[in-house]
Amino acid sequence: MPHTSFTVGRLQCHALEGGMQRLDGGAMFGVVPKPLWERRIVPDERNRIPLALRCLLVEHDDGPVLIDTGLGNKETAKFKDIYGVENEGRTGRTCLEDALAERGYRPEDVRWVINTHLHFDHAGGNTFRDPDGNVALSFPRARYVVQKGELDFASHTNERTAASYLAPNFATVPFTLLDGEAEVLPGLRSVPTPGHVPYHQSILVESGGERACFLADVVPTSAHLPLPWIMAYDLEPLVTLESKRRLYARAELEGWLLLFEHDPAVVGGRLGRDGKGFGLVDPLNVG
Repeated sequence: MPHTSFTVGRLQCHALEGGMQRLDGGAMFGVVPKPLWERRIVPDERNRIPLALRCLLVEHDDGPVLIDTGLGNKETAKFKDIYGVENEGRTGRTCLEDALAERGYRPEDVRWVINTHLHFDHAGGNTFRDPDGNVALSFPRARYVVQKGELDFASHTNERTAASYLAPNFATVPFTLLDGEAEVLPGLRSVPTPGHVPYHQSILVESGGERACFLADVVPTSAHLPLPWIMAYDLEPLVTLESKRRLYARAELEGWLLLFEHDPAVVGGRLGRDGKGFGLVDPLNVG
Protein backbone atom coordinates (compact mmCIF):
# COMPACT_ATOMS: atom_id res chain seq x y z
CA MET A 1 0.00 0.00 0.00
CA PRO A 2 1.51 3.40 -0.95
CA HIS A 3 2.46 5.87 1.75
CA THR A 4 2.96 9.61 1.45
CA SER A 5 5.91 11.53 2.91
CA PHE A 6 6.40 15.27 3.27
CA THR A 7 8.30 17.75 5.40
CA VAL A 8 7.12 20.39 7.84
CA GLY A 9 10.12 22.62 8.27
CA ARG A 10 12.86 20.23 9.33
CA LEU A 11 10.46 17.53 10.52
CA GLN A 12 10.04 14.53 8.24
CA CYS A 13 6.47 13.23 8.28
CA HIS A 14 4.90 10.09 6.86
CA ALA A 15 1.19 9.43 6.32
CA LEU A 16 0.93 5.72 7.13
CA GLU A 17 -1.95 3.81 5.56
CA GLY A 18 -3.19 1.51 8.31
CA GLY A 19 -5.91 -0.18 6.25
CA MET A 20 -9.53 0.61 5.44
CA GLN A 21 -12.97 0.43 7.01
CA ARG A 22 -16.45 1.10 5.67
CA LEU A 23 -19.10 3.06 7.55
CA ASP A 24 -22.65 4.02 6.66
CA GLY A 25 -22.60 7.03 4.34
CA GLY A 26 -25.68 8.57 5.91
CA ALA A 27 -24.10 8.42 9.35
CA MET A 28 -20.87 9.89 7.99
CA PHE A 29 -22.64 12.92 6.50
CA GLY A 30 -25.44 13.56 8.96
CA VAL A 31 -28.08 15.94 7.62
CA VAL A 32 -26.43 16.27 4.20
CA PRO A 33 -28.74 14.62 1.61
CA LYS A 34 -27.41 11.50 -0.08
CA PRO A 35 -27.65 12.94 -3.62
CA LEU A 36 -25.07 15.52 -2.51
CA TRP A 37 -22.57 13.40 -0.56
CA GLU A 38 -22.55 10.44 -2.96
CA ARG A 39 -21.13 12.72 -5.66
CA ARG A 40 -17.98 12.90 -3.54
CA ILE A 41 -17.73 9.37 -2.12
CA VAL A 42 -19.62 6.52 -3.77
CA PRO A 43 -21.28 4.04 -1.34
CA ASP A 44 -21.33 0.26 -1.72
CA GLU A 45 -24.44 -1.94 -1.88
CA ARG A 46 -24.75 -1.68 1.92
CA ASN A 47 -24.62 2.15 1.76
CA ARG A 48 -21.15 2.16 3.30
CA ILE A 49 -18.34 4.43 2.13
CA PRO A 50 -14.63 3.56 2.15
CA LEU A 51 -12.59 5.27 4.86
CA ALA A 52 -8.86 5.18 5.39
CA LEU A 53 -7.30 4.27 8.73
CA ARG A 54 -4.46 6.74 8.29
CA CYS A 55 -1.93 7.51 11.02
CA LEU A 56 0.84 10.11 11.05
CA LEU A 57 4.47 9.32 11.83
CA VAL A 58 6.69 12.28 12.73
CA GLU A 59 10.44 11.77 12.88
CA HIS A 60 11.35 13.88 15.90
CA ASP A 61 14.61 14.49 17.76
CA ASP A 62 13.01 12.79 20.76
CA GLY A 63 12.28 9.68 18.68
CA PRO A 64 9.50 8.56 16.33
CA VAL A 65 6.07 9.98 17.19
CA LEU A 66 2.93 8.14 16.04
CA ILE A 67 -0.38 10.02 15.96
CA ASP A 68 -3.30 7.59 16.27
CA THR A 69 -2.89 3.85 15.86
CA GLY A 70 -5.66 2.59 13.58
CA LEU A 71 -7.98 -0.25 14.43
CA GLY A 72 -5.63 -2.98 15.65
CA ASN A 73 -6.02 -6.77 15.53
CA LYS A 74 -8.33 -7.57 18.45
CA GLU A 75 -11.77 -7.54 16.81
CA THR A 76 -13.88 -10.49 15.68
CA ALA A 77 -14.77 -11.57 12.14
CA LYS A 78 -18.33 -10.32 12.72
CA PHE A 79 -17.06 -6.90 13.78
CA LYS A 80 -14.81 -6.72 10.71
CA ASP A 81 -17.71 -7.60 8.43
CA ILE A 82 -20.04 -4.98 9.94
CA TYR A 83 -17.43 -2.23 9.63
CA GLY A 84 -15.81 -3.49 6.43
CA VAL A 85 -12.38 -3.68 8.05
CA GLU A 86 -9.42 -4.52 5.83
CA ASN A 87 -6.22 -4.04 7.81
CA GLU A 88 -4.42 -7.37 8.05
CA GLY A 89 -0.68 -7.06 7.71
CA ARG A 90 1.56 -9.02 5.40
CA THR A 91 4.43 -9.34 7.89
CA GLY A 92 3.13 -7.56 10.99
CA ARG A 93 -0.05 -7.71 13.01
CA THR A 94 -1.75 -5.07 10.83
CA CYS A 95 -1.03 -2.80 7.89
CA LEU A 96 0.24 -0.21 10.37
CA GLU A 97 3.17 -2.36 11.49
CA ASP A 98 3.93 -3.07 7.82
CA ALA A 99 3.90 0.67 7.09
CA LEU A 100 6.26 1.35 9.99
CA ALA A 101 8.60 -1.36 8.73
CA GLU A 102 8.67 0.25 5.28
CA ARG A 103 9.96 3.39 7.00
CA GLY A 104 12.60 1.38 8.86
CA TYR A 105 10.89 1.22 12.25
CA ARG A 106 9.76 -1.57 14.53
CA PRO A 107 6.92 -1.07 17.06
CA GLU A 108 9.47 -0.95 19.88
CA ASP A 109 11.23 1.98 18.15
CA VAL A 110 8.23 4.30 18.58
CA ARG A 111 8.83 6.72 21.47
CA TRP A 112 5.54 8.62 21.57
CA VAL A 113 1.93 7.68 20.73
CA ILE A 114 -0.60 10.52 20.67
CA ASN A 115 -4.30 9.61 20.51
CA THR A 116 -6.63 12.26 19.11
CA HIS A 117 -9.41 10.40 20.93
CA LEU A 118 -10.10 6.83 21.99
CA HIS A 119 -12.65 5.52 19.47
CA PHE A 120 -11.82 2.04 18.20
CA ASP A 121 -10.66 3.21 14.76
CA HIS A 122 -8.19 5.71 16.25
CA ALA A 123 -6.90 3.86 19.32
CA GLY A 124 -7.50 0.20 18.48
CA GLY A 125 -3.84 -0.25 17.61
CA ASN A 126 -2.69 1.00 21.03
CA THR A 127 -2.73 -2.63 22.10
CA PHE A 128 -2.69 -6.00 20.35
CA ARG A 129 -3.89 -9.50 21.06
CA ASP A 130 -1.11 -12.10 21.02
CA PRO A 131 -1.58 -15.71 19.82
CA ASP A 132 -2.50 -16.77 23.37
CA GLY A 133 -5.30 -14.19 23.52
CA ASN A 134 -3.52 -11.79 25.87
CA VAL A 135 -3.71 -8.03 25.31
CA ALA A 136 -0.41 -6.13 25.43
CA LEU A 137 0.95 -2.71 24.46
CA SER A 138 1.67 -2.46 20.75
CA PHE A 139 4.43 0.09 21.32
CA PRO A 140 6.04 -1.05 24.58
CA ARG A 141 8.69 1.69 24.81
CA ALA A 142 6.41 4.60 23.90
CA ARG A 143 4.83 7.23 26.09
CA TYR A 144 1.11 7.29 25.27
CA VAL A 145 -0.65 10.68 25.37
CA VAL A 146 -4.34 11.62 25.42
CA GLN A 147 -6.56 14.32 26.88
CA LYS A 148 -7.42 13.72 30.53
CA GLY A 149 -11.10 14.40 29.89
CA GLU A 150 -11.16 11.96 26.98
CA LEU A 151 -9.83 9.08 29.07
CA ASP A 152 -12.46 9.76 31.73
CA PHE A 153 -15.19 10.08 29.10
CA ALA A 154 -14.15 6.82 27.44
CA SER A 155 -14.11 5.05 30.80
CA HIS A 156 -17.70 6.01 31.65
CA THR A 157 -19.82 5.09 28.64
CA ASN A 158 -23.56 5.13 28.11
CA GLU A 159 -25.90 3.58 25.54
CA ARG A 160 -24.84 6.17 22.93
CA THR A 161 -21.06 5.89 23.35
CA ALA A 162 -20.37 2.28 24.40
CA ALA A 163 -20.06 0.87 20.86
CA SER A 164 -17.20 3.25 20.02
CA TYR A 165 -15.15 3.02 23.22
CA LEU A 166 -13.76 -0.49 23.66
CA ALA A 167 -11.90 -0.93 26.95
CA PRO A 168 -9.08 -3.21 25.68
CA ASN A 169 -7.87 -0.29 23.55
CA PHE A 170 -7.15 1.99 26.50
CA ALA A 171 -7.96 0.53 29.93
CA THR A 172 -4.45 -0.84 30.60
CA VAL A 173 -2.50 1.87 28.76
CA PRO A 174 -0.29 4.01 31.07
CA PHE A 175 -1.26 7.37 29.59
CA THR A 176 0.38 10.74 30.08
CA LEU A 177 -2.62 13.07 30.37
CA LEU A 178 -3.06 16.51 28.82
CA ASP A 179 -5.50 19.17 29.94
CA GLY A 180 -6.50 21.36 27.01
CA GLU A 181 -4.13 22.92 24.47
CA ALA A 182 -0.57 21.94 25.27
CA GLU A 183 2.86 21.39 23.79
CA VAL A 184 3.45 17.64 23.76
CA LEU A 185 6.98 18.03 22.38
CA PRO A 186 8.75 20.94 20.75
CA GLY A 187 6.97 21.24 17.41
CA LEU A 188 4.00 19.09 18.37
CA ARG A 189 0.97 20.74 19.94
CA SER A 190 -2.47 19.47 20.90
CA VAL A 191 -5.35 21.66 19.73
CA PRO A 192 -8.73 20.91 21.33
CA THR A 193 -11.39 20.45 18.63
CA PRO A 194 -14.47 19.24 20.54
CA GLY A 195 -17.80 18.21 19.08
CA HIS A 196 -17.27 14.72 17.72
CA VAL A 197 -16.62 13.88 21.36
CA PRO A 198 -16.17 16.47 24.13
CA TYR A 199 -12.38 16.10 24.46
CA HIS A 200 -11.36 15.45 20.87
CA GLN A 201 -8.01 16.95 19.90
CA SER A 202 -6.24 17.62 16.62
CA ILE A 203 -2.43 17.67 16.48
CA LEU A 204 -0.48 20.61 15.07
CA VAL A 205 3.03 19.97 13.71
CA GLU A 206 5.17 23.14 13.58
CA SER A 207 8.73 23.69 12.34
CA GLY A 208 10.58 26.43 10.51
CA GLY A 209 7.49 28.58 10.15
CA GLU A 210 5.52 25.75 8.52
CA ARG A 211 2.48 24.04 10.03
CA ALA A 212 0.47 20.89 9.35
CA CYS A 213 -2.59 19.79 11.30
CA PHE A 214 -3.70 16.19 11.70
CA LEU A 215 -7.43 16.83 11.89
CA ALA A 216 -8.75 13.41 12.97
CA ASP A 217 -12.55 13.43 13.22
CA VAL A 218 -13.25 17.15 13.32
CA VAL A 219 -12.89 16.96 9.50
CA PRO A 220 -12.55 13.25 8.71
CA THR A 221 -12.32 13.55 4.89
CA SER A 222 -11.88 16.34 2.36
CA ALA A 223 -15.60 15.95 1.58
CA HIS A 224 -16.31 17.22 5.11
CA LEU A 225 -14.61 20.57 4.54
CA PRO A 226 -17.87 22.56 4.17
CA LEU A 227 -18.72 23.90 7.61
CA PRO A 228 -22.17 22.24 7.92
CA TRP A 229 -21.03 18.83 6.57
CA ILE A 230 -20.81 17.13 9.96
CA MET A 231 -21.12 13.47 10.91
CA ALA A 232 -24.21 12.07 12.62
CA TYR A 233 -21.67 10.27 14.81
CA ASP A 234 -20.74 13.62 16.39
CA LEU A 235 -22.18 13.89 19.89
CA GLU A 236 -22.35 17.70 19.75
CA PRO A 237 -22.62 18.76 16.09
CA LEU A 238 -23.05 22.46 16.81
CA VAL A 239 -19.85 22.35 18.86
CA THR A 240 -18.13 20.66 15.91
CA LEU A 241 -19.33 23.52 13.72
CA GLU A 242 -17.63 26.09 15.96
CA SER A 243 -14.47 23.94 16.24
CA LYS A 244 -14.23 23.88 12.44
CA ARG A 245 -14.83 27.62 12.22
CA ARG A 246 -12.03 28.38 14.72
CA LEU A 247 -9.68 25.87 13.10
CA TYR A 248 -10.25 27.25 9.60
CA ALA A 249 -9.54 30.81 10.75
CA ARG A 250 -6.11 29.75 12.02
CA ALA A 251 -5.43 27.45 9.07
CA GLU A 252 -6.26 30.12 6.50
CA LEU A 253 -4.26 32.83 8.27
CA GLU A 254 -1.15 30.68 8.77
CA GLY A 255 -1.31 28.53 5.63
CA TRP A 256 -1.62 25.17 7.36
CA LEU A 257 -1.41 21.88 5.53
CA LEU A 258 -4.55 20.02 6.62
CA LEU A 259 -4.22 16.23 6.97
CA PHE A 260 -7.22 13.89 6.72
CA GLU A 261 -7.28 10.67 8.70
CA HIS A 262 -10.15 8.96 6.88
CA ASP A 263 -10.07 10.21 3.27
CA PRO A 264 -9.35 7.16 1.09
CA ALA A 265 -7.65 9.16 -1.68
CA VAL A 266 -6.58 12.57 -0.34
CA VAL A 267 -3.96 12.80 2.41
CA GLY A 268 -4.21 16.56 2.76
CA GLY A 269 -4.12 20.01 1.24
CA ARG A 270 -4.33 23.68 2.07
CA LEU A 271 -7.54 25.52 2.78
CA GLY A 272 -8.96 27.72 0.05
CA ARG A 273 -12.17 29.61 -0.60
CA ASP A 274 -14.68 27.75 -2.76
CA GLY A 275 -17.39 30.27 -3.54
CA LYS A 276 -19.02 31.07 -0.22
CA GLY A 277 -17.42 28.10 1.50
CA PHE A 278 -14.11 26.30 1.80
CA GLY A 279 -12.33 23.95 -0.54
CA LEU A 280 -8.94 22.29 -0.94
CA VAL A 281 -5.96 23.83 -2.70
CA ASP A 282 -3.01 21.73 -3.94
CA PRO A 283 -4.28 18.37 -2.67
CA LEU A 284 -1.74 15.81 -1.51
CA ASN A 285 -2.93 12.44 -2.76
CA VAL A 286 -2.13 8.96 -1.48
CA GLY A 287 1.15 7.67 -2.84
